[in-house]
This record gives sequence, C-alpha cells and structure tokens, in this order.
Amino acid sequence: MVTGVQAPELVDPMERLAALPRRFAAGGGVNQTIDVSATFAVTSANDMKDLFSEKLGPEQGQYVYGRSYAPTTRHFAEQLAAIEGTEAAHATASGLSAIVGALLNVCNSGDHIVASDTLYGGTFTLLKEFFPNKMNITTTFVHLDDTDAVAAAIRPNTRVVYAETLSNPTLRVADIPALAEIAHAKDLPLFVDNTFAPLLVSPALWGADVVLTSLTKYFGGGADVIAGAVCASRAFIDKLMNDAHGTLMMLGPVMDQGVASDLGRRLPHLGVRVAEHSRRALALAERLQKEGIAVEYPGLEVHPHSARLAKLCNPGGYGSSGMVTVDLGSYERAAAFMEAAHATGFGIMAVSLGYYDTLMCASASSTSSNLSPEELEASGIKPGLVRLSIGISGTLEQRWAQLKEALDRIQGT
Repeated sequence: MVTGVQAPELVDPMERLAALPRRFAAGGGVNQTIDVSATFAVTSANDMKDLFSEKLGPEQGQYVYGRSYAPTTRHFAEQLAAIEGTEAAHATASGLSAIVGALLNVCNSGDHIVASDTLYGGTFTLLKEFFPNKMNITTTFVHLDDTDAVAAAIRPNTRVVYAETLSNPTLRVADIPALAEIAHAKDLPLFVDNTFAPLLVSPALWGADVVLTSLTKYFGGGADVIAGAVCASRAFIDKLMNDAHGTLMMLGPVMDQGVASDLGRRLPHLGVRVAEHSRRALALAERLQKEGIAVEYPGLEVHPHSARLAKLCNPGGYGSSGMVTVDLGSYERAAAFMEAAHATGFGIMAVSLGYYDTLMCASASSTSSNLSPEELEASGIKPGLVRLSIGISGTLEQRWAQLKEALDRIQGT
C-alpha cells in the first residue's frame, strides 16, 4: 500500500485486454474450450499432497476442485485483471458475493468500515443491517466529498474505506485519489465498486486497492447472467482463495465455467457497447436539459463532478457512463413517467443496468427502498428520482421521440 497517489499514465483498457496471449481450443477452435469438470485428476499421490499444501496449483497448471479454481474461470479472471489494471482477479457468482467476500477478507468481528452514504441499496443494507447483526462489523456512512469527515470517521478498528466510482443512483463521482490518500495514510485499503463505470475509469490506477464489479451489468449486457468479480493484488486474491481461511473459498460463490466462457466472449465488444451507451446517454441528457427537465449526468458541464470524471477517465472514447437520472418531483409523477415511457417504447420498468434496452426504476421505492426517509434524504435520493440505464437498441432519434412523447403525456400531472 503506497501513500501519495500520483496521476498515472492512462491507457485504453481494451488495449490491455487485447495484449493478452490468445488461447485457442483443441483442434484450433477460435473460442477457448469450456472445462466442465468439477474435480481434476492427478497422476501422482505426491502431487495431490502438494496441491493441498499449496506447493502446486493453477500457476503450475494443476487444479484440484472447481470451488477453488478451474481453467475457464481462471482465464476469464486474467482477462478481468487486464481490463481493470490489477495483478489478479477472481470471478464470482454475483456482484454482492464479490463485495461480501472482499470485505470479510479484511474485516473480522468487532471491526469497522467507513463507507459512502450513497451506495447501491444492496450494499447499503449489507453494511447497515447484515454485517452488524450477523458479524458484529459496523459502518460509518459519510459524504465522500467531505474529506475531513472521511478522515474523522476512521477509528482504531477501521479496516477499509469503501466507495463507488459513480454513486448509485445519484451519479456523484468519487475523488478516488483523495480517498486513497486518506485511507493509505492510516494504512487502510480503499475498496471501489466500479459497476457504473467499466472502461471509463480504472480505480486501481488511481490508488484503489480492490476493485469490485457486478458483471451482470455492462459486462453481460443482456440481463441474462448473474456474476461478479474482485480485482486486486495477487496477494489479496490468494488470501481470498486460501484453503484454510479464504472467504471466497469458504463461502463458495463459484462462477459456473459456462458463464465464464460466455462472458469472456462478450469482452471484445464491451468497449463498443460502453461507448454507445455513453454517447446516447449524453445526447439524451443534453436534450432533457434543454427541455428544462431536472436531469443529472456526469458528462454535462453543469454536473458538479464533471471535471473530476474527465480527469479520471481512460482514453478510448468511452464517454461518461450510460446512466442518467431525472427528478420528476414526486413519486406519483415518476410512476406516471415510467408507465408512459414504457407505453411509448422508450424503456422497460425494471431494475439493473447495462442492458441493451433502456431500464427505468424509481430508486427510492425500489433499489434503495431499504433506506429510511432520513437516509434517503441524506443520500440525495428523492421520491421522484428515476434512474435510467440508457440502452443501445433502436436509433437515438427514435428513442428521443419516444422519451419526448412520454414527457409530454405527463405534463400537467
């Protein structure tokens, strides 16, 4: 863990992915073979002994059991590490399992976490309810822009500082270098959930020690798989998967090797998809702004963190994310808008993001509904806030006409 975060030399993450050695299937198939084995044979009793004493392992091309490592998932993890710019990675069965495993890798009973006060609702509930009640691990939630408050929240038993690159759903941009400076000064790791900003930002290059992501979203792109990942140093991943006390090894949220192969085949066009999501999100946000709608998008110049995001962004033309929010003023107007937008064909009322069609939800009454009214207010999640994951299907003009019609339909409500 290094103190003093300097501006890194940024490269297109897709270049790092493309620089990996290409692996072909048996017989020369262009797609790697899916290894469907749950257990792996050895030809020497001593080899089995060495596997369980960790003298042998995947680094030597030898596997033992699919709950730990398997060839297809390991290759996919190498691809994820290349994209995020970390030494290693491990793919899991869901985004939340990645978060739980990573946090328990550094936290024990009686420990403490400092976290953003605006997080994905599942993460917020994990930290506010599940961890204290089941694990005796507590969290102080702070506004991350108040760096003095972040530093003041750190206690002797604090083990991690936790943030999201783009907060869900309010789209605030974390000052990752500043947070890393604060955390590292106390010899603490900084964890960053990068689900909203794949390819846009490489948190590890700006000082994050662990990068988490829900692969269900942009990496998947089709709302058809549930998956997650932890990207970090080799030492951190090795500890996660230690046979005796590794949290992911013990909890067992294994990614199916078929899912790993499927997601791996989607990686080469991830950049194309992310860029188009962002291009359309910016275009629609600009038009909504001209219509006088209360719109938030980190690529708009009026966004309070637009300059911060521009500084953090990688080259490659991936824009400022595919996420937009609009505030309709009340839950009733938000509901009317979503129903109208569903009827016009602009989008689908559903949670999640990164899908090829636009997805809409009123966060305060859905993904963040576990927050109290006071917590919602502190997080800036208003009853009329609608989170839009802008899709890439149809044409931009077609979708704008549908969006405009939906807005026209609710005028006067």
